[in-house]
Parts: sequence; C-alpha cells; structure tokens
Amino acid sequence: MSALAQLTTIVLDCADPAPLAEFYRAVTGWEVTSSDEDSVYLGGSGVQLAFVRVPDYQPPAWPGSAKQAHLDFHVADLDLAVKQLLALGATKPGFQPGEGQWTVLADPQGHLLCLAA
Repeated sequence: MSALAQLTTIVLDCADPAPLAEFYRAVTGWEVTSSDEDSVYLGGSGVQLAFVRVPDYQPPAWPGSAKQAHLDFHVADLDLAVKQLLALGATKPGFQPGEGQWTVLADPQGHLLCLAA
C-alpha cells in the first residue's frame, strides 16, 4: 500500500518555545531550523519537532486521562540518560509503569517522554 502522506513535523504546544526547544536540542542533537518569538523548529532525520507557544498552556496530567501523546526515545545507557535529562530540567513522576523496561520523564514544561535501553 502506498503512503497517503509523509509525516514532517510533530508539534508540541507549550508556554515558552525557546527553552523547551533547547531541552530537546540537548536530547536529540538536532539543530534549530526555524524560530521566532512564538515557535521553534528542530530538524533531524527527516522529521522535525516544533514547539509552539499557546496562551494559558496546561501540561498533561500523569497518570491521568489528559495525557494524549508522548515521545519515546531509545538510549544506550538508561540510568545515565535519566540522570542527564534530570540535570537538564526533566522531572521523574512517581508512577512508573513498564516494570523497569523504560522510564517515564516529563520535560521542563510537562510533556511526557519515555526512555528505553
């Protein structure tokens, strides 16, 4: 079956795009491809991450039904990656499903991400 469309960008609503983009730039190593006061785009392997200012942004609850999506990342050393991301401003929620197969973190503005070795 041929594709109907190609995914180009994953957009995260946020309160302040620049520092959130900087956090994910450190996570991915991707460079800023476009930015203005209300948005920042990071480019990488064909798909971009974008961070767009939304007035009165409210982060998702975890655990809770307000969580609608999250990002998954593969890392070489799970413990080291968690330590480094916590130092960059991520937080580690108390609820950790997966029986140690992955770690759930929240970025500095509350978006969820999972790390797995």
